[in-house]
This record gives sequence, structure tokens and C-alpha cells, in this order.
Amino acid sequence: MILLVALDMPLRRVFDYLPPAQPGAASRPKPRAGVRVRVPFGRRQLIGILVGVADDSPIPADKLKPIVGILDDEPVFDAVTFELLRWAADYYHHPIGEVFAAALPVSLREGQPTREAIERWDLTPAGRQELAAPSDRRAPRQRALLQWLKSRGSQKIDEISIKFNADLVHAAAARGWIAATEMPAAHLAGDSDTGNKLDGGAYADSAESVGSADYALTAAQSTALAAIVGSLSRFAAILLYGITGSGKTEVYLRAIERAIAGGGQALVLVPEIALTPQLVDRFQQRFHSGLAVLHSGLAGTQRRDAWRMAHNGEARIVIGTRSAVFASLPNLALIVVDEEHDPSYKQQEGFRYSARDLAVLRAQRAAVPIVLGSATPSLETLENVAQGRYQRISLPERAGGATPPKMTLVDLRRHAADQGISQPAMQAISEHLGAGGQVIVFLNRRGYAPTLFCNACGWVAPCAHCDARMTLHRSARQLRCHHCGAQEPVPLICGSCGHALLPVGQGTERIEETLQRLFPTAPLARLDRDTAGLRTGVESVLARMHSGEARILVGTQMLTKGHHFPQVSLVVILDADQGLFASDYRATERLAQTIIQVAGRAGRDARAGSVLIQTEYPEHPLLNLLITSGYEAFAAGALAERREANWPPYSRLALLRAEARDAKRLNAFLTAAADIASSNSTVKVLGPASALLARRADHFRAHLLIEASGRIALQRFLDDWLTRIEALRLPPGLRWSIDVDPSEVD
Repeated sequence: MILLVALDMPLRRVFDYLPPAQPGAASRPKPRAGVRVRVPFGRRQLIGILVGVADDSPIPADKLKPIVGILDDEPVFDAVTFELLRWAADYYHHPIGEVFAAALPVSLREGQPTREAIERWDLTPAGRQELAAPSDRRAPRQRALLQWLKSRGSQKIDEISIKFNADLVHAAAARGWIAATEMPAAHLAGDSDTGNKLDGGAYADSAESVGSADYALTAAQSTALAAIVGSLSRFAAILLYGITGSGKTEVYLRAIERAIAGGGQALVLVPEIALTPQLVDRFQQRFHSGLAVLHSGLAGTQRRDAWRMAHNGEARIVIGTRSAVFASLPNLALIVVDEEHDPSYKQQEGFRYSARDLAVLRAQRAAVPIVLGSATPSLETLENVAQGRYQRISLPERAGGATPPKMTLVDLRRHAADQGISQPAMQAISEHLGAGGQVIVFLNRRGYAPTLFCNACGWVAPCAHCDARMTLHRSARQLRCHHCGAQEPVPLICGSCGHALLPVGQGTERIEETLQRLFPTAPLARLDRDTAGLRTGVESVLARMHSGEARILVGTQMLTKGHHFPQVSLVVILDADQGLFASDYRATERLAQTIIQVAGRAGRDARAGSVLIQTEYPEHPLLNLLITSGYEAFAAGALAERREANWPPYSRLALLRAEARDAKRLNAFLTAAADIASSNSTVKVLGPASALLARRADHFRAHLLIEASGRIALQRFLDDWLTRIEALRLPPGLRWSIDVDPSEVD
């Protein structure tokens, strides 16, 4: 019997081992795929996942080593998730050991038990007989321990040690009067080890307690809920296409309530858990127990405990970011993917998977419905609806009778601006503040200014390690590279000619400064990666907005992710032109989604909402189509363009990325890879081409783009091509990776 083991290392293969060399091992049943095993590897011992059993091995028997031991009685993944991970390793052509490792908390990768065990001591039958026998003053202290345990039941050792010393416990155990057994931890609310708090990663109770909403659903919400509930116990992919503020979350909540009523579990994926505290709060208010949160920001023990609760069935609802798609949920009944269009669902480093796409596959294999919610669905999802693969349910109106905001373009060529804020924008901000409303000012560029410039000689502050300019962060008195993280102190004068340096352009920090000058009596808050990185930064900003203390909120892309600010009546988008002429084929789709999402923060309650979009291209067809006809009209036009150009979703792409310190060796590697591919007529090879940022962190970067007519053709090509690339002799320091279905072609 040969055990096939996946190890956490960058090799696209499994390793062959013999069963453990222990007495009686040969007569034991075959271990189950999905358990963890400890194996010798060189001079080390590693933890791996058993993926299968074979009858023979291509490696000579005398070269095979036995595994050290099997760590689990049961697989660490439910059956559907285990097969999903194997499929993902094949589809994304990533080392299978790293794929399994990505699905487990670090502590479980290191061999900790999947179930927290607590040692509890109790009377044995012999101990009960001893108590029943007449007392002859034999071992009086041990008999006192027996009587104490009889009156209280099984106890943990730390509880016993309060009254009795360890020697007494061991003496009673040696006589066979008491014995210890390991029991799984209960994870009950109020347990000092976990606590009834979401910030601890998970919380549960012995019984489900579900609150109820105090208002009736709209007709559209009722229709959506009926469709989802009617799909329980079978696979259905449902696009919940609801405009911003239409009440998608309430539909999620009520559908989940029905899904878990019979003992099922629900998985809710969100783009970024730290940016959606309102969603977590609403779930916590509605479902008072059985909730677990999984995301990378948790401490190791918190993530482990949340994973255990999901795996053991204690967590009835799991909310998490993209990696939560791999959570082991043995009783899965429903999956929800909120903001399904968000690019955060695609992992951009290491194991490059799409959590949204894998969630759909997981739902299909588990025979449960999946709800994909968005006000701006991805073009791929809309095409799946058009092809009949997904069902579409619309929420065309805002809940509570609120009306969508009015959007207006502001021509920057005709209106003067003060540090990026036009006169019409200033006037509108003043009017809305005067009427008691709140204002959001959106600019997807953090820092004070994009560059530091010498007006005398033309010098621009460069990054010494990238083909990029340094961004000025004035409050921190630093120049920072947003690509490699390099930092430098801000120079006082130009190093080339000695003249004064000027900040050019605007970032959120500079916009904040300008608004404070223009509206000195209006309290202001800023939400970007710099402020979010501070302790409780996001929570503090959101609390100030909800309380009304902050009247103006300046922010970046973080503002688009599902926030609900009832008093916001005006949104100002300062620079809508960033995505109009970008090189990536998804740029216009992302721009349209961003504009609609951030505009949707306005007018979500009784106040009417307005949106001002500043642009130097007010005649641009994309902007005019969004203003006059909305996102759906834009999407239809964009899909028509994609179809004509044969770009996804009407073809399949893979991107071979490579980087090295030597540009010539990098180009030679990619040229060799392109030559290997050139003999295959089923794909089109584009490149080699330099990345948009050709040098980052002292490494040159370039890629090959592979285009195929469909998934099967692409996968067949990659199976052969990547094997041949792996056989190439690589120059020192060159690294390469494959990205299947890339979300960015840069």
C-alpha cells in the first residue's frame, strides 16, 4: 500500500510513502483521504495531506520511507471541499500541497488537533465501589476526592487542583479509582476561552437564537426570497441584481434563517471583512449564536477556533473573505457571495484563485443554491445569465421608498478648481452641509500628492527600485512608493539644481486639507489605507459618520464596499477619468462599477441624493451612458465590444508572469516559453511584453498572454506547456507563475 501525500511546497506533485512502521499497521484499514499525516522529508518532519492510496509506486521500494504517523481519525475537510481543492489545484495549475495549506489555519498545518480536547477526570466503576464500601479510614484524602467528584461529576484538572493536590489525583488514578478522558471543547457562549464576541473570531451557543426584522419586505424582496428558499436542497445559481440600497442584505438574512432552520450551515463571502462591519453587526443582531468569522486579520488561535467551529458543525453561519470559500462545512445548505463583482475575490499572489468562481462550483457539487449579489454585476455573471446558466432576480427599487441619486457631470475645462475641487462641487457641498446632510468626496488616490516636482529643472521624485514615482505623504513627512513600499524622507530642495520642490496633483490627504480650509466648521474624516491601518481606524471613522459627528468623509475605493450612511445626501467624484484610457481591458468595467457603487452611497434614506462627477471628458460615451441609462446599458454595450474582440467571457485567458533582476535573461526565458507554445495551433500567444510597471522592487517584470477559445482547449494546452516550461533551465533568481483567468492583464 502506497500513501500519496501532498506537502506544502512549490512542487506540482505528490510524494509516495509507506504506511507507518508500527506493530499491527498492516492489518489496519486503509487511512481515509483528507487526513493529515506526519512524514519524514530529508532531515525534517513535515505535515501533509493524504490525497489517496495506490497499489504501487514508480520509486523502488527500498527508497520509500514510512510515514511517522496519522494525525486524524477523520478527514480535515468535508468531502465536497476536499474534491474542490483537488480540482482547484488542477484548474489553476498550482502545487496541490500549497492549495491544501491555503485552506487550513497555520496551527493545523503545524499539526495541532482539529478538535480542541479537554482532559476531564471522573470516577471509574472501581472508584464507585470504593465509595460504596464501608469506610475503614483507608486513604481518607483519596476518598474525599472521590466523594467530591461524585457530587460534581467530571472535572478539569485545574478545577480539581483548587481543592486537591496533583499527587493525590495521581495516587487515586494509580489505584484505578479515577480516570481521565479527553472531551471536545464545547465553545459555549460565556466560556472564558472563547467569549461571545465576533472579534474573537467565532462565537456559539448551545441553541440557535434568531431575531426577526420589524418590517415587511417589498414585493421584489419577497419574490427574491421565495426563489432562493424554493431552491434549497438543490443547486441553483441566482444573481440578486439589486440597485444600491435595495435591501439585498435583508434578503440574505431571511434566506439564511430558512436554510439553517433544519440544521444546515450557510457560508457568506464578503470582499473585505474589515470594511463591512455593518454586515457583521446585522448578522450578530439577527442571529444571536452559531456565528463564526474567518479572515486573514484574525490571530492564529482565533482563526483556528473559527475553523474548528465550522468543521465541527457548531458554527451555523460562517462569514469570511475569499479564503473562507475553503472552510470545511459538513452541513452546507446555502452560499451567499456579496458584491460578487469585486476584484478582491481574485487572489493576486501565490495560489491565484477566484473565490467567487470556486463558490459556484462548490455549490454545484454540494447541491445547494448560491446567491450572487451586486448592484453592478461582473460581465461574466451577466453573460452566464444570458446563457441561462444563472437565474436573475432583480431588486429595481430602493427599500423604504428612497429614490436613486441624480448624477451630473462637471466639466473641469469650464469650471475653475481649487486643489482639485471645482466651483460647482464647492457650492453643492456648502448647500448640502447647510441643509444638514453629510457629504462623501471620493478620490481613488491616497497620500498628499502623486509626485514631488522641481519647476526649475523638471526633476520628479523617482523610486530607486521601481519604474514609478514616489508619492508624497506630508503628514508622515515621507516619500513612499505604493508599489514596493520604499520610503524616504521628504527633501527640502531639489538635489539636482537646489530649487524648491512643489507637490503636484492631489491625493486624499491633500483633499482633506483643502476641505478643512474651505469648510472649517464641518468636522471631517478620511478613510483610506493609511487611516485604516491605524488601530481601530476603520471603526472610528465609520462610528463618526453614523453618529453624525463627521459631516464630510474623504476616501478611496474603501468607500464603495457596502457602507450604509443614511444622512449622506451628496457624493462628489473628483477624478472620473482615471480608468477611461487605462491599458487593461477590464478598466472601463471597473470604472463603471466604481462610479455606480460610490454614487449609491447618496440618498439612501429620506434625503434626496445628488452625485457630481468631475471630468475633463464630459462627452465620453461611457460617462454619458452611465448618466443617462445606467449600469445595465453600459454592461450590454461592453459585452458587445468583448464579443466582437473575442475577449472574456467569450474566450479564456492565462497569463505567464515572470520577473528577474536581469532583463536579458528574463526576456530569453519568456521567448523560450513562447517558442514552445508556438507549435500549438489551438491557442494564441501574445508577447513577451513588459508589464505596465516594468521594474518593481529591483526586478524586471514581463509576461506572456495565452488566449484560447474555451476552457477545455486552454487546460489541455497548459497541461503540456507548463510541464515543458518546468523542464527549462532557469537562470538564477528568475521566478515565474501562471495566472488562469487573470483579473488584470498588466
